[in-house]
Amino acid sequence: MLLGTVAMALREIRRNAMRSILTMLGVVIGVGAVVALVTVGDGATANISASISALGNNLLMVMPGADRRGGGAVGDPMTLEDAVAIRQIAGLSAVAPVASKQMLAVLGNRNWRTSVTGITNDYLVARGHVVEKGRELTPGEVASGRAVCLVGITVVRELFGSGDPLGAAVRLGRVSCTIVGVLASKGASMGGNDNDDTVLLPIKAFHRRIAGNTDVAMIFVSVGEGRSTSSIKSQIESLMRERRRIAAGGADDFNVRDMQEIIETVSSTTNMMTALLGAVAAVSLLVGGIGIMNIMLVSVTERTREIGIRLAVGALGRDVLLQFLIEAITLSLLGGTFGVLLGLGGAFAITRALKMPFLVSPNMVVLAFAFSAFVGVLFGYLPARKAAHLDPIEALRHE
Repeated sequence: MLLGTVAMALREIRRNAMRSILTMLGVVIGVGAVVALVTVGDGATANISASISALGNNLLMVMPGADRRGGGAVGDPMTLEDAVAIRQIAGLSAVAPVASKQMLAVLGNRNWRTSVTGITNDYLVARGHVVEKGRELTPGEVASGRAVCLVGITVVRELFGSGDPLGAAVRLGRVSCTIVGVLASKGASMGGNDNDDTVLLPIKAFHRRIAGNTDVAMIFVSVGEGRSTSSIKSQIESLMRERRRIAAGGADDFNVRDMQEIIETVSSTTNMMTALLGAVAAVSLLVGGIGIMNIMLVSVTERTREIGIRLAVGALGRDVLLQFLIEAITLSLLGGTFGVLLGLGGAFAITRALKMPFLVSPNMVVLAFAFSAFVGVLFGYLPARKAAHLDPIEALRHE
């Protein structure tokens, strides 16, 4: 009996194909919009988190100057001695003081403006850099400030093309720097900056031959696995207040940023925006449901005589109710299916165009189907109930 009712409902949908397609359109658009927005939102969240994580693992950044949200004064530059003091804190895997400057790198008749950064080998650990060709800086080169350097692949491409950069000398201002290693690609940062457009040389060489001072622009601190970044951050803040002689109650003239906190804040914000956009898109599902209800009510009116014949020959009210309810649910589920396909296709195109990961949430797909079925039941019940309660005699008299 149930299979017969289902077959009859499907036959009725097929007989009025164009009307059925137009009826489903609201559900298709609603489900497609929700799936696309949530999928793109998940991809954006993952992309932002990956971009921030690319800065380094369990990373803290110690910088002179107060947090802009606070009211502290502009502080003196950091020093190499600050980095040495921070290194005494237990639980750290790397402490990397850096100083940097935008400079013109010259090789023969080619030149390229790039970021030149003075480092120690701890910088590679803190920022997650890997030397793909050649070698790292030796402790002796770092300690003596020898003019050797590591370069990113963007610099290699712009200055050497397909040539081998190892052993070549690149001029940075008045300094000739011998390339001993090439860094593996890290891609662009969250702000769009090219992480591969860089030249790294010993910080003592940078201070002595390029900067002419011993200022440290920033200290990267990589916290060891299993250690709390917030705890280490508090210890660093206490140490720096002591070293910079900041009185109790005085405003900090430095800032310690925890990248994990930034990741959590950004992820929370993007998730909230995704949920908000998904809720707005879901409103179109309600519009689609109202469309289904209106069309089904019209269908009941058009088929009043048919319903009367069925009831007159022995069909029960619940059979008519079930038939119209199945028609509504089928329209909703078909709309949900096409909506999911449309949403995933649109999300795939958008994420590829924006170079974001395409992450499909199975829970979202299941929820989309469940919600489309719910729309069918919710908005299909009233027309189905109206059809089931028709008086057979009055229905047969209907013209």
